[in-house]
Amino acid sequence: MTDDILERPDSRTVLVRMRAAMPALRPTERLIAELFLANPTDAANLSIAELAARCGTSTTSVVRFYKRIGYEHYKDLRIDLTRETTRENMENTNFSSVSGDINREDSLDDIVAKVALNETLSIADTAKVLDTVALGRAVDLLQSARRIDSFGVGASSFVGLDLQQKLTRIGRTALNWPDTHSAWTSAATLDASCVAIAVSHTGSTIDTVEFLKLARAAGAATIAITNFGESPLANAADIVLTTAARETRFRSGALGSRIAQLMVVDCLFTAVAQASFDESMTAVRTTYEAVHSRSLKGS
Repeated sequence: MTDDILERPDSRTVLVRMRAAMPALRPTERLIAELFLANPTDAANLSIAELAARCGTSTTSVVRFYKRIGYEHYKDLRIDLTRETTRENMENTNFSSVSGDINREDSLDDIVAKVALNETLSIADTAKVLDTVALGRAVDLLQSARRIDSFGVGASSFVGLDLQQKLTRIGRTALNWPDTHSAWTSAATLDASCVAIAVSHTGSTIDTVEFLKLARAAGAATIAITNFGESPLANAADIVLTTAARETRFRSGALGSRIAQLMVVDCLFTAVAQASFDESMTAVRTTYEAVHSRSLKGS
């Protein structure tokens, strides 16, 4: 972990940056980030001394925190927080009746509204932070790859499977591995004509990191889809596609992360299909007809 001052972030992504920085923060800094994320509107009105007192830490920790996420002056952070929360409130007026995590008193209507809000915000935040230059490089790799292997654990495994099925529909040779040993074995046999894609919300799942390391050692190009750009998985990747999922107590990286990851997968697939538009559209029609004709026969 370094104390380097980052480039000042766009005010539209200040909360996203805080979430992404959480794993690398010191414990005292994490307390500050958690307070900002829990109630950014109120926290933006606190002085440095008030914020430190509220978090039970020192003013030095507050200064170190805002510098770590890219701000030279505390007032700039407060201004950006106010702008961001105002923008979010305006963009999500349809969800104005709900806020916060799910609690034991919520009705089914509340649950539906809160899940919809959090997933909407996860997609919107991911759209803001997704690096289109990195996305373009990933598309180029997939476009020319002889074979594309994907792997993830738990909820992330379904995201890899979704990508594999989509790419197969447009004639790409894509494989998704259901278990760790199969994934590692496959990764070790890849070469420079192949691409390995690993999916992990935290970027610290040992099996997934090892898959990407083995693929890179074999000579394959490596792509990581993760919420944290300074994670072990990101460090093992040639290209990192960053999501910005919002976690809550109930979701804990399984719902918000999956929605954000699926959005990235859809962007990858759509861009690859567009790059070879005529061939891809022909393949889509052919695969649709193959399944549809047999469904009719079986009905």
